[in-house]
Amino acid sequence: MVAPVVRAGQLYLDVDAELDVAGDLRDIAQKGVPLYFAADVDIVRRRWWWFDKPVLQAQMGWRIVYNALTRQWRVSSGDLWLNEASFDDAMAHVRHIRSWALAEAAALEDSVDYRGRVRIRLDTSRLARPFQIDALNSSAWSLATPWKDFSFSISEDDSRP
Repeated sequence: MVAPVVRAGQLYLDVDAELDVAGDLRDIAQKGVPLYFAADVDIVRRRWWWFDKPVLQAQMGWRIVYNALTRQWRVSSGDLWLNEASFDDAMAHVRHIRSWALAEAAALEDSVDYRGRVRIRLDTSRLARPFQIDALNSSAWSLATPWKDFSFSISEDDSRP
């Protein structure tokens, strides 16, 4: 489920995704190797006479790592980090995105249909080099949700702060 919402003059996105992490990745994460995940969003304005006009591209990232001394999982996104008791609790932050601020509503035109798509994936480019090589050779490392499409429009009342 993908739900764009305008609140207080800001465009927010809520995403619920199915992302199952296989046994190999869980085992590697359990040994303390950090896993990096990324959510990608593309929003375009449809045009009938030419290609769609790109309006917004955004990305959000997470780092999930296990600390064997404290037996806790740490989830970080930017400067924010949280401790979780289990891997599934840590993955809940990646699977269920809430209030992701994408843009000011005033930057979007009123009464225009926008189309967007979002996906969540394992960011193999941020892994250590030996794991990047494994990622090229193994399908277990190519973890990503399919692109989910959504559409929305901004009303005049929504664009006011």
